Amino acid sequence: MADRRLQVFQTVARLLSFTKAAEELHMTQPAVTFQVRQLEEQFNTRLFDRTHNRISLTDAGKRVHECAGRIFELYAEMDNSVRELTGDISGVLILGASTTIAEYMLPVLLGDFKAKYPDITIRLKVANTDGIVSQVENNTIDLGVVEAPVNNKNLVVEKCRTDHLVLIVPPGHELEKEDVVPIQRVADYPFICREEGSGTREVMIESMHDAGVSATDLNIAMELGSLEAIKGAVESGMGVSILSNATIQKELKLGTLVAVQLEPPIDRPFSFVHQKQKFRVRAMDELLSFARNYCRSHQDEPLG
Repeated sequence: MADRRLQVFQTVARLLSFTKAAEELHMTQPAVTFQVRQLEEQFNTRLFDRTHNRISLTDAGKRVHECAGRIFELYAEMDNSVRELTGDISGVLILGASTTIAEYMLPVLLGDFKAKYPDITIRLKVANTDGIVSQVENNTIDLGVVEAPVNNKNLVVEKCRTDHLVLIVPPGHELEKEDVVPIQRVADYPFICREEGSGTREVMIESMHDAGVSATDLNIAMELGSLEAIKGAVESGMGVSILSNATIQKELKLGTLVAVQLEPPIDRPFSFVHQKQKFRVRAMDELLSFARNYCRSHQDEPLG
């Protein structure tokens, strides 16, 4: 309902890029430029300075950006108020999740949510933890679910459940029969690691550091951005790795991987993360409430 030109301007102002705004809005760049120029013509002033392929807000642009934020907040308040009166719960929510959560926790949760709220459309974006937090910061997703601590104090972070990490080795590996392996011993073997920015990697490196093991001590044989690729590499005998216990249940049943407990154990929170808006659309509140209840009732169950 809000002025489309203002929505387009606000996206460009947030990203400081016409190209990125066009991608986010699923528009062509000329269409984005046209909408902004229409707004500039309405105010009879430039809203952006364009120099050397970079843009910045003019003083007028900063004022419009600030006021637009309040306008959209009021719009959300109005939308919530009317929907509370009519009992309507619908809309589109953009959810972001890191890989482990997207593949092993969300399918069942979102399936149950959709069954209860068929008029709410969920769009899911998958990235590593750093990527999801960045998208929440930039307001390109409504709610993120991540697998590592979030240090941005400007965001709301709420733990939803705890995840347990284990050492994984191929059958026949010399550590297969060990009940517990000191985390320091991981450095003795070729290691298959997640990519930079991964929540699993961040938690693992921090736990090793606390145990006196530096990241430089690891014998990293590969860095892979896919859980399936990591499991395949370990199954092939290329090294060992540390992954969420929830992600290897199928392989444990098939006997293609062996899970070994670490000492000290590595546990991490799965957390909801979102902006501190005073007013949110009703659908967002319903999703948060549903997800909280789901996590509480399934805390002791394996993911997936």
